[in-house]
Amino acid sequence: MPRTAAATPRLATLLGPAFVAAVAYVDPGNVAANLTAGARYGYLLLWVLVAANAMAILVQYLSAKLGVVTGRSLPELLGERLRTPSRRAFWMQAEVMAVATDVAEVIGGAIALHLLFGLPLFVGGLITGVVSMVILSVHSRRGQRTFEFVVVSLLAIITVGFLCGLLFTDISPGDAAAGLVPRFQGTDTVLLAASMLGATVMPHAIYLHSALSRGRHGKVDPGPRLDRVMRATRWDVAGGLFVAGSVNIGMLLLAASALRDTPGTDTIEGAHAAISDALGPAVAMVFAIGLLASGLASTAVGSAAGAEIMAGLLHIRVRPFIRRVVVMIPALILLAVGVDPTFALVLSQVVLSMCIPFAVIPLVRMTADARVMGDRRNAPIVTAAAWLTAGLIIALNVALVWLTITGAA
Repeated sequence: MPRTAAATPRLATLLGPAFVAAVAYVDPGNVAANLTAGARYGYLLLWVLVAANAMAILVQYLSAKLGVVTGRSLPELLGERLRTPSRRAFWMQAEVMAVATDVAEVIGGAIALHLLFGLPLFVGGLITGVVSMVILSVHSRRGQRTFEFVVVSLLAIITVGFLCGLLFTDISPGDAAAGLVPRFQGTDTVLLAASMLGATVMPHAIYLHSALSRGRHGKVDPGPRLDRVMRATRWDVAGGLFVAGSVNIGMLLLAASALRDTPGTDTIEGAHAAISDALGPAVAMVFAIGLLASGLASTAVGSAAGAEIMAGLLHIRVRPFIRRVVVMIPALILLAVGVDPTFALVLSQVVLSMCIPFAVIPLVRMTADARVMGDRRNAPIVTAAAWLTAGLIIALNVALVWLTITGAA
């Protein structure tokens, strides 16, 4: 019997979910954390981004594999296994994560609109929220494939916007190589490392990726098609996270090479002004456009993740419009009262870093469990690497709390 296109899809047609999840890794929180790290400490924390991106590739692959093999998302599986009190408590910390995510994304979009058009930050935040609703409506009305196309197009704009400045600056290869050696310089660098980690290994992307893979492929039964889908998933994750990792590393290299020791460059507005002075207004405008695309795309993806978390853990599906309005309120309040936007962005990423273990630990346990995954459970070396990843994240957060409480340098 001839094989149909559905039975043997082209590899390229199976790609997409990881590129949507990758948008979460280049959101405005990344911009704030990476520019701050590069402007203050040069190449010192480059190793954090490299390690975090390797961790992200691993956990996003596990999330995608969970969705493909089980036909369920991580929140759905947690909702089925946790007792009611635990399930509600888990949802509460996930909602804190969702709010922190939205703070970064809405504020980032507001800053971009302020830089491009001089709009007040509060107005820019409102516009960012409204446009994100439009992007979300594409998913509900046109389906996941069209939504993926829109988000990936924004990812392309983000990549150009944040990397074009590297064409006009000189990077020190020796200093960059030295930045690959793990080390800190006091409490502030640990705080920044936790912020960079929280901005790179994004918990909401871990929850969402399993849902995106399930939505794209459904539950794939064992056989040749599952082999093909898993092979495509590996390419998808590698490609999406390579793009995101390159953007993050590029931002830190740009700040370290062009913005070091320039007053005010530890804020996004100051960095934008310094880029304009050092590299020209055209490069600064492209950077601001990239920041706007980052805020719009990531807030839509974050809202989709929040809806999936609520549906999986509480078995409640809220209209995207209502959820979008409710979750963006804290970000708008921060903008209205005049909180320093870059500080709010960095702090939001620290909160996200604290929430990562709640996503990674159950993900590793489930993907290593033959009762859940069958013969597609993790190989022992993959499980060991995943537990090491979780352990490093927890250790960094414990160190952050300890150094902050004790005031150690």
